[in-house]
Amino acid sequence: MDRNTTIGIVLIFLLLYVWAKMNAPSPEELAEMQRVKDSFAMAESPVQDSLVRQDSGQPSEKDTARDVVKQDSLQDLLIQRDFGAFAEAAKGTEQTTSLENEVIKVDFSSKGGKIKSALIKPYKKLIEDAEHNDIYLDLFLLEDDKNKFEYLFPVANAPGGFVKSSDLYFTPERSGNTLTLTADLGNGRSIRQVYTLGEGYDMDYQLILTGLDRILNPNQKSIKLNWVNYLDKIEKNTKYEKIYSTVYYKEVDEDPSYCSQSRDDQEVLTESPIKWISHSNQFFNSTLVGDDPFSAAVVESKMLDENSDDLKLLTASVDIPFSGSNSQTIDMSWYIGPNKFELLQAQGHDMEDIVPFGWSVFGTINRWVIRPIFSFLSQFVGSKGIVILLLTLVVKSLVYPLTYRMLYSQSKMSALKPQIEKVREKHKDDQQQVQMETMKMYREYGVNPAGGCFPMILQMPIWFALYRFFPASIEFRQASFLWANDLSSYDVFFRLPFSIPFLGDHISLFTFLWAISMIGYTYYNSKMMDMSSMNAMPAMKYMQYIMPLMFVFFFNDYASGLTCYLLFSNLLNIGQTLVTKNYVINHEKIMEELDANRKKPKKKGGFQERLEKAMKEQQRIAAEKAKKK
Repeated sequence: MDRNTTIGIVLIFLLLYVWAKMNAPSPEELAEMQRVKDSFAMAESPVQDSLVRQDSGQPSEKDTARDVVKQDSLQDLLIQRDFGAFAEAAKGTEQTTSLENEVIKVDFSSKGGKIKSALIKPYKKLIEDAEHNDIYLDLFLLEDDKNKFEYLFPVANAPGGFVKSSDLYFTPERSGNTLTLTADLGNGRSIRQVYTLGEGYDMDYQLILTGLDRILNPNQKSIKLNWVNYLDKIEKNTKYEKIYSTVYYKEVDEDPSYCSQSRDDQEVLTESPIKWISHSNQFFNSTLVGDDPFSAAVVESKMLDENSDDLKLLTASVDIPFSGSNSQTIDMSWYIGPNKFELLQAQGHDMEDIVPFGWSVFGTINRWVIRPIFSFLSQFVGSKGIVILLLTLVVKSLVYPLTYRMLYSQSKMSALKPQIEKVREKHKDDQQQVQMETMKMYREYGVNPAGGCFPMILQMPIWFALYRFFPASIEFRQASFLWANDLSSYDVFFRLPFSIPFLGDHISLFTFLWAISMIGYTYYNSKMMDMSSMNAMPAMKYMQYIMPLMFVFFFNDYASGLTCYLLFSNLLNIGQTLVTKNYVINHEKIMEELDANRKKPKKKGGFQERLEKAMKEQQRIAAEKAKKK
C-alpha cells in the first residue's frame, strides 16, 4: 500500500467520525427513542404474556394491573401523536346533558359538544305497521347516530392535517337554560360551545376559541364546519315527504334558494357570504344562522335507496371566518322546529321561504293570498276540512267574474247550436266546409269560440298554487276530516289486497269522488255546447272523459286536503254553472245581442277572419288535389 492510499483511507475514517459525532442524537432524543421503543414493547408484551399465562393458568392481579398500565401508556402515546396540542381533550367518557322548554327538549353529547337529538313535543311521528295500522311515536330531529356536526381544526402533524371536534370531549356545565361545553386543551387554551335555549324553537349558539392562534396556522382565514344529516322518515307518505325535503340556504342580498328535491344535487356557494343553511324535511327543519355570515359553503342533497331506513342525506361544508386572534367568539343561532310560516317569518332573513309553497307567481299566491285567507278562517273554525270548504267558497267567489264570462260565452255558443246543426246537416259529407261555415257564423254573430277558454287559463295559476299549498302547510298535518286521518297525506277508504302500478294498494275516496264529479260535469257541458269540432276528432271527444280517470292514478296518493278541495271545487262549479245558466244569464238578451252583432258592419281583419281565410285556402288546395286525381 503506497503513502497516498494510506492517507486517503485515514481521511475517509476521519470524515466518517466527524459526521457521526455531528449527527449523534442528544440525550433527550435518546430518551424519547427509548420511551417509544418501550411503549411498543409493552403493546406487544400483553400478547406474549397472555400466551405464557395460558400455559400457567389464570393471570395474577399484578399481571392484570401491569397490562392496564401498559395499554394506558400506549393509548396516551397514540393520542399525543394524533392530537398534539389537542391531546388533553381527546380523553374522556361521553355524557348526555339536556335543555328543555314547553315545546322542545334538546340532548347534547359531551363527545364533540354537538346536538345529539331534539324532541319536538307538540308533534308526533306517524308510521304504519305491517297491518297498515297507524302508530304515533315521539318526533325527533338530528337523532341519527351517523350524523356529524364537527369543526375541523388544521394541525400540521395530525392525521389528515386536521383535528376534529367530534373526537374531543367537552365538560358540560349548566346554568338555568344555558349549557356550556368546554374542551380544555391546557396552557390556557380551550374550545367552548355555549347553547342558550329560549321559550320557543330557537336557541342561541356560541363557539368561543381561546389560545388557538398558538396552535393553528397563522395564515388560516377560516375554520371548516362539517354538517352531515341523515333525515328520518317522519310522515306516512314518504314519497311526497322525500319530494319536499332538501337543503335550503340564503346568500346575503339574495333570495333563499335550495338544492334539487328530486335528484342528487350540489351547490358551491363562493360568490356571496351565506346567512343561513337549513336541512329541511317536509314539515320540520334544522337551521343554522350566522350572526356574521359564513364566508363560503358547499351544500348537497343526496337521494337514498327506497329501502333505506333514512329519507335523504343532506350535507353542508361551511367556512367560518377565523380572525387569528388569541380569543374569538363566533355568534350563531339554531332554529329546530316546524315549518310554520309565522314562526319562520318571525326569525327574519326570509326564513319563511323554507316552507315549500313554490316559487315565482305560484309561491306568491300561496304566501300572500291563499295562506292569509286560510289563517283567517282557521281562527273561527276548528275543523280543517270545513276550513277547506270555506276556502273553496272564498276562492270561487274571487274568480266568479271570470267564471261568469266563461259561462256567458258558452251560452252564446249554445244559442247558435240550432243553426250550426243545420250547417252540419247541409254539409255532412264535408267537415272542412262545416268548420269554415261555423267560423263564419261565429264572426257574423260576434262570438269568440275561445272566449270560454281564456277565463279558465287565467284561473290556472291559482290551481297550480293550491297544488303546492296543501302538502306544504303543516296545519293540515295529521288533521282529520271524515274518513281521512291526515289531510297532508292520502286518505285510505279501501285497502286493496294487491298493489297496482302507479295506483298503489289503496283507494282514495276523495280522489274517486272528484273523478266521478268531473265526468258528470264534462257530460253536462258537452250537452250545452257545440261539439262539432269533437265530432271531427272522436279521440278528443272521448279523451275529456278519460282524463279524469287518468288523474286518479296521479292524485290517489297525493295530499287528501287537495283532493278534498278539488271535490268541493267541482261540486261548486256544477252549482255555479246550473245557477248562472238557469237564473243569472238572460238567454233572451243573448239572442238580442247576437242579432244586434249580426247587423253591425264587420271590421276587416282579426283573428277569426284570418283563420277563415286559412281554412278556405286549405279547402282550395284539397279541391285541386282531388281534381287532379
